Amino acid sequence: MAVGLLVGVLPAIANVGEVWEAIQTLTWLESGSLLALAAWNIFTYQLVIMSALPGLTLGRAFVVGQISTAVTNTLPAGSAVGVGITYSMFSSFGFESGSIAIAAVVTGLWNTFVKLGLPIVAFAILSFQGKGNAALQSAAITGLIILLAAIGVLVLALARESVAYQTGDRLGRIATSVGRRFRRGPYDGWGDRLVTFREQSIDLLRRRWHWISLSTIVSHLSLYALLVLSLRHMGISAIDVTGAEALAVFALVRLVAAVPITPGGLGVVEVGYTTALVVAGGDEELVVAAVLIYRALSYLLQVPLGAIAFVVWRSRGDWRVGE
Repeated sequence: MAVGLLVGVLPAIANVGEVWEAIQTLTWLESGSLLALAAWNIFTYQLVIMSALPGLTLGRAFVVGQISTAVTNTLPAGSAVGVGITYSMFSSFGFESGSIAIAAVVTGLWNTFVKLGLPIVAFAILSFQGKGNAALQSAAITGLIILLAAIGVLVLALARESVAYQTGDRLGRIATSVGRRFRRGPYDGWGDRLVTFREQSIDLLRRRWHWISLSTIVSHLSLYALLVLSLRHMGISAIDVTGAEALAVFALVRLVAAVPITPGGLGVVEVGYTTALVVAGGDEELVVAAVLIYRALSYLLQVPLGAIAFVVWRSRGDWRVGE
């Protein structure tokens, strides 16, 4: 599917030869600035998990983050595999399972909050400029409803110990019921475990909520900045596609890509960005060139970096407990 979208749709939108010619017009200075921003973007990914997992160093965060991202971007159901790899590697570094789980849940929630919130921000800016549209309005309203509901559930779960216990207890009963069919279980004590999880989550958020929030927002905006810089270096000016319009496209595509249709959203993301940016006013060939550059630096680059990170992890036995 991913290959079909890339090979079938993009050439129908723009002339491949002209797209390649546009990419070749990049100067050394422009290429350098794109690489620098891409490096900064990758760095911000590590800040997010470091803020949620106290004691994690930058080097270890980079290794785990790049390996799991490379897996997510290349394998079907890569997100699930990536979570397993992340848990296993952090455990090998000596972090407790509870701390790892809390960090994963909190960073996942905060990333989701930002993804849901960006369409709202983009719609507000465009509406102020008199450029709001129905599609963005629908996404903004949907995002706002889901965001408020998610925050409400989170606050309720954190505020009341009884809610956490009842939720865990019910989940344990469901797991036990399902497990009987496979001769597994019972799964007892889930209520108490979720209460403990709640207490540890509250402690983490009290101490580091501001760093988690700031690093998450910076990470998303850095990725957005990489998209805008790719557009500008390809000759798509603010007259063609404004920063607010680019933010709206970025927000909508990120929201759609949250559904794991293909590994890393390959094909879906490229077509989504291209179609929306052309509708916004960008030249077809220049838009495709900009999107391919952006995806090469934000998606494709993660794969070889993941391979390098794996070699580093294998060679650093001193990082792992018991070796």
